[in-house]
Amino acid sequence: MIGYISDNLLIPILDFFYGLVPSYGLAIVALTVVIRLALFPLSAGSIRSARRMRIAQPVMQKRQAEIKAKYASNPQKQQEELGNLMKEFGSPLSGCLPLLVQMPILFALFATLRGSPFADVPYLVNMKVLPADQIATVEPKPFTSPRHSIFVTETDHIPVIAALPGGTKIGAGDSVQINLQTTTGENFSNVLSKYEQGSKFTPSWRVAKGEDLVKVSVDGKVTALSPGDATIEGKIPGLAAKSGFLFIKALGQVGFYVDGAINWDIAILVAGFGITLLISQAISGRGMPVNPQQSTANKITPIMITGMFLFFPLPAGVLLYMLIANIFQALQTFLLSQEALPDNLQKILNDQLSQKTESAVVTTSAGVTDRLPFEPKSGK
Repeated sequence: MIGYISDNLLIPILDFFYGLVPSYGLAIVALTVVIRLALFPLSAGSIRSARRMRIAQPVMQKRQAEIKAKYASNPQKQQEELGNLMKEFGSPLSGCLPLLVQMPILFALFATLRGSPFADVPYLVNMKVLPADQIATVEPKPFTSPRHSIFVTETDHIPVIAALPGGTKIGAGDSVQINLQTTTGENFSNVLSKYEQGSKFTPSWRVAKGEDLVKVSVDGKVTALSPGDATIEGKIPGLAAKSGFLFIKALGQVGFYVDGAINWDIAILVAGFGITLLISQAISGRGMPVNPQQSTANKITPIMITGMFLFFPLPAGVLLYMLIANIFQALQTFLLSQEALPDNLQKILNDQLSQKTESAVVTTSAGVTDRLPFEPKSGK
C-alpha cells in the first residue's frame, strides 16, 4: 500500500512541482505543504481532541472513580453511566483515529523522500549459505525485494526490484546472480542503455555482512565460500542525491558527523526540527493550567527526539521535510488554539485556572517556595 501511494500519488505531485520550478529542494517543500494541507482535517481533529482531553481528563477520572464506586454492584448501570460520561466529554481515543488514517500517507511520503531521486537506493539481500551436501534437499523459493521507483531522468522513473529466482539459500561453492529488474521482468541494465546518461545509475555491489562467507562481483554475481548468514547490498545512485538547496550541501547526505568532519547543514536541520517541536508544544499549552510533571516531560521529550535524529541515518531531504512539517504543525496548533471551547469545557478550564491562581496566592502568602519534597528547608 505504501509503495502504491508513493508511486501513484506522491511521485506524480513531485513531478508536477519539479516541472514548475526545477529544484528538488523546492519540490520537497511544496510536496510537504500539499500533503499537510490535504491531511489538515484529520490532524486538526487530533489536535482538538488532545486539547479537550487535557482539560477534561482530571474531571473524567474523578467522575469515573465515583461511578465505579457507586455502581460497583450493578455492572450494567455502571457501563451506562460511563457511556454517558463519554458522550459528555468525548472518548480519549477519539484523537487516535485521525492519526491512524493518515499514517499510510505519511509513511509513503517518508519512504519517497528516502529514495530516488533524493538519495541512493539500497537493495539488501539476506542470504544463507548451506553445506554443499544439504542444498539439494532445499526447495527453491523465489525472492523479490520491495520495489523502489528509480529516477533515471527528471521525468522518467522506473519501478525496480532485486530478484533471485532460486531463492536466497545457496550451497557452498555455488554462484547465483542477483537480478535488478523492472516489475515487468526487464533487466535494469537494458533499461539504462536506452538513456544517454544511463551509465550514471549503474548499481554498485558489496558484501554488507559475512565477507568471509561470500563474495560479490561488480555485476551482482554472488559466490558462496562457506556456510553461514550473509547480506549483500546493491546500491543505485540517486539522481538528486548530490543536489544542494539553500544551505544544504546535498539532499542525499546522511550523518551529522562523517569521517571526522561535522556536517553543519545536517546539524542546522536537526536543531530547527527540535526548536519547532518545542514551539509547537509551547503553543499547545497556552491558556492551560500548568502541570509540573507534564511540563517537564514536554521539555525533555523534544530534546531526546532531537538528539536521536542527530545521529540517526536520515538523508538531508528527509530532515528538510520534517522541519517544514513541524513549522506547519506549529501554525496549525496556533490556529486551533484560538477556537472557542464548548461551554462545559470552558467552565472546567476557568475553574482549573482560578484554583491554580488561588493556590499560588496561598503559597506565596505562606512563604512556601517551590521545592521538591525531599529538599531541606531554608535555614533563614
